Amino acid sequence: MKIKLNDKVMIMSGKEAGKSGKIIQVFPADGKVVVEGLHQMKKHLRAKSSTEKGQILTLSSPLPSAKVMLVCPKCAKPTRVGYKMDGTKKQRVCRRCDQVIA
Repeated sequence: MKIKLNDKVMIMSGKEAGKSGKIIQVFPADGKVVVEGLHQMKKHLRAKSSTEKGQILTLSSPLPSAKVMLVCPKCAKPTRVGYKMDGTKKQRVCRRCDQVIA
């Protein structure tokens, strides 16, 4: 998976297309990512005792990594990710401006 934790990404398809956010969780085995504040769902929690009230939580749910694109820190546009070898080290590179992505 070419997208990593703390990357800034933009959602390319779906009801939230065009919105961007930071990756807060990655599931490489499932090919899914969680973007902070986007693709939210509501979870209803039942009251555990008679004195406590039930709750409705709003959580960010995972979405397929194919629906997001990395936003380059230099050109600030969504881009594909390439790789270049720097000696023995493999580095991610923006395909638009050839900037190394940390």
